[in-house]
Amino acid sequence: MNIAIYNAFFSPETLAYVKTVVSYLEEHGHQFIIVDRLKKHFGKYQDRYHYFSDNEVLKEDIDFLFSIGGDGTLLRSVTVVRDSKIPILGINTGRLGFLTSLHRDALEEGLTLFFEKKYTFIERSLLQVTTNDSVIALEEIGFALNEVSVNRKNTTSMLSIDAELDGKHLTTYWADGLIIATPTGSTGYSLSSGGPIVSPETACWILNPIAPHNINIRPLIVPDTTKIKISVSGRDKTHLLSLDSRILTLENGNDFFIKKADFTIQTIQLEGAFFYKTLREKLFWGQDTRNTQ
Repeated sequence: MNIAIYNAFFSPETLAYVKTVVSYLEEHGHQFIIVDRLKKHFGKYQDRYHYFSDNEVLKEDIDFLFSIGGDGTLLRSVTVVRDSKIPILGINTGRLGFLTSLHRDALEEGLTLFFEKKYTFIERSLLQVTTNDSVIALEEIGFALNEVSVNRKNTTSMLSIDAELDGKHLTTYWADGLIIATPTGSTGYSLSSGGPIVSPETACWILNPIAPHNINIRPLIVPDTTKIKISVSGRDKTHLLSLDSRILTLENGNDFFIKKADFTIQTIQLEGAFFYKTLREKLFWGQDTRNTQ
């Protein structure tokens, strides 16, 4: 089996788990390559390993990618997987971790389950973003697994965000911003802004305004076949557009368009884990602290 190891944030604790995974793979005779930004952290042993750049798309001879970190790391790892159909195993070394299947406290047990093929795949849809006027960053990586969001830049004034769905006017949001989230992203930024939780298999998008001026406006769920057009205006000449963790500045008037990407991402769910169990464990559903001593 050929594994790619990915990490984005170099905390000492996370690096220790990266090295533990590398040692496990070596001991069990698996082939692997490591993202090149980790090379310097292997010291005198760095030349014994093979590396890949996080600016490239992994080749199809890679069987799986191990994303070691939190949900943010897994979101970043999507940029090296893209449409290659390489499944991602998320190893959580952070705190919350909705997307990661394997927790650091059960690392060896989880890896054993994985190599015994005791897992299932979860297929996750992505948002694809294009603009009227060409934006190089979007042409290179114009997709998002969690959400696309519009936010203010250099102003405290509200934005005027006009939304069309399949060519029909929906509304003009007077708000601090707007989140368009996937089911995967429903437990992220959208949830923090009062949006609904949606199971990953649901075929929909969530339109969720951020601090809308009109309190009657609420999050809206639409089919994931919907094509969305967004036009932004405001007192400033620009606004921020974010795709997961990637942020760029757009000129007001440069309309952008969102639709379902023509590829999906597969994440791995180990045996014994499932979405509703994660909700209970991460969000403490069903726990009543009033009855604890």
